[in-house]
Amino acid sequence: MLDLVGRGKARTCSGATRREFLQVGTLGALGFGLPQWLAAREKGLVRPEDDTKSCILIFNLGAPSHLDTFDMKPDAPREIRGPFRPISTVADGIQVSEILPRHAEIADKISFVRSCFHRGAAVHDSGWQIMQTGRLFTGGVDTPHVGSVVWYLRGSRSDLPPHVVLPETMGRGGGNLPNGQAGGFLGKAYDPFALMADPSQENFKVPDLIPPSSLPPVRIERRRRLRETIEASMRDFEASESARIMDEHFDTAYRLMTSPQAREAFDLSKEPRKVRERYGMNRFGQCCLLARRLIEAGVRFVTINTFLTVFDEITWDIHGSKPFTSIEGMKNIVAPMYDQGYAALIADLSERGMLPDTLVASLAEFGRTPKINPAGGRDHWPQCFTVYFAGGGVQGGRVVGASDPIGAVPDDRPTEPPEVVATIFHALGCDLQTHIPGPGGRPFPIVDTGYREIHELF
Repeated sequence: MLDLVGRGKARTCSGATRREFLQVGTLGALGFGLPQWLAAREKGLVRPEDDTKSCILIFNLGAPSHLDTFDMKPDAPREIRGPFRPISTVADGIQVSEILPRHAEIADKISFVRSCFHRGAAVHDSGWQIMQTGRLFTGGVDTPHVGSVVWYLRGSRSDLPPHVVLPETMGRGGGNLPNGQAGGFLGKAYDPFALMADPSQENFKVPDLIPPSSLPPVRIERRRRLRETIEASMRDFEASESARIMDEHFDTAYRLMTSPQAREAFDLSKEPRKVRERYGMNRFGQCCLLARRLIEAGVRFVTINTFLTVFDEITWDIHGSKPFTSIEGMKNIVAPMYDQGYAALIADLSERGMLPDTLVASLAEFGRTPKINPAGGRDHWPQCFTVYFAGGGVQGGRVVGASDPIGAVPDDRPTEPPEVVATIFHALGCDLQTHIPGPGGRPFPIVDTGYREIHELF
């Protein structure tokens, strides 16, 4: 919880403990320290008042089999095409798997890129890193998440943090690499706000948005006034960088705890039961609904992890044998949950008039092997997979690129991760020639030279 009465450590030059009464604790229940999401400092880069562009990035941990979902090969041998049949969609000429019938109903709002690939290792966290940052983790350079870069460039437009991860950041991936969901070399001030709670649970609340019961609002306000009273006696210290950062921490904590806007945005009880059930009363479905509420409240970037790890739960990681998921498990558990939540999100955004200004990017770390393995599943395959987009200026009902007859490699319009990340930047209005402070303070391009957005989508 936020602790506004704990003992502090910061001292003035004369040795006085300034924050014995001002200390802001860490947001332990949310999984990160408050300094990790300070309000973006003024850089002259914040969007104008009429800016409404936002992004919801859905990351499908475990990696869906493109051959069993969005890039089916019905004419290939059985060991390639798998057990599912393709079905027609509302978009002319586009088919998806029968296990995703609700995607078929909204395919006119979606554009699929069936020719994505990357050169990273075939391990989960390598793919997580490269798909969310546009770069391989090499030379110890931890590139920030695309949402963190947007935060740095555009700042906040509400009392809520500019980048939120739901329900929490990714867990282990098996490769001991950064997962790509952090501020990276921009610093922990640009780490996303991680919810660290399951919004599908009964009586879900975000505890750190509410003052502790032991600290009523009158005491918070008294503490704030006391803090302001001593400012004049500490002008020398006030001029220091340490004091400025300390003040940002306090003010940010105060705004978060006392903001009706923040409390309202996270309060799913405000939604009619019928709306919640439309999304699905499960973790992913309720995260999708919460993402819509956060975008409405002014959050600029929301990342949703469909799963948290590939080791402790049924996911898209369909190797076929325990402890991993079988193709049947994908059909009966994973696909229905995902299909319902995603389709409800797109339809709801569209009905509310939000879809034109909200890009929904659905990514994964790689695809799955063209040939079904002896266990009846499919293994890791970064050589070819499908990503897809809706809203945010993307024209729906399109297919960009193509894989070869067995879905093994791109056959037309090969697409790499920097282009995927550039597409997100482009949809949010970021200049792809922009540089940010990189390692050692050197200018660092937000997109590798030579890469542009996937222009066929727009």
